[in-house]
Amino acid sequence: MKLWHVATGFTALIALAACRSPGLPEGIQPVHNFDAGRYLGKWYEIARFDYYFERGLNNVTAQYSMNDDGSIQVINRGYDPQKMKWKQSEGKAKFNGPEDVAALKVSFFGPFYAGYNVIAIDPDYKYALVAGQSRDYLWILSRTPDIPADIRVKYLEIARAHHFPVNKLIWVKQDNSAS
Repeated sequence: MKLWHVATGFTALIALAACRSPGLPEGIQPVHNFDAGRYLGKWYEIARFDYYFERGLNNVTAQYSMNDDGSIQVINRGYDPQKMKWKQSEGKAKFNGPEDVAALKVSFFGPFYAGYNVIAIDPDYKYALVAGQSRDYLWILSRTPDIPADIRVKYLEIARAHHFPVNKLIWVKQDNSAS
């Protein structure tokens, strides 16, 4: 009987977590006047924190495209040099509110969503700074495999101002000849 209560409580906790809308770290605002259509396409991961699901991967990219239901298809891809093979995962992103505010939630595992919030983007949609729902998640993205020094400095300054531990960023190796 006790095991049933524990299992029921655990199931209720999971269901509650799945229904909760992922948010932003306190004091951070997502980009407003966001144009999802311009954000679609391929992005190269320039820097990230060391996440278990990307650990050791190089040549990491994210490809975003529109699904028929209005959600955004997400295909993350990276090369594992230890295993000498590509890893890929496919997910779905949805807006948390108005579609002109860059606060989204993304899922790679069924009903479980995590925050995906664009907190800085240049006017040409070439570079983006993305935060998760806590200060444990941060990405610097670019439309090309490298990023100009001035953009790098600017995005690091924004991240520092929002109390992200930028000293923990991993600078992703992008081999321009990787396929």
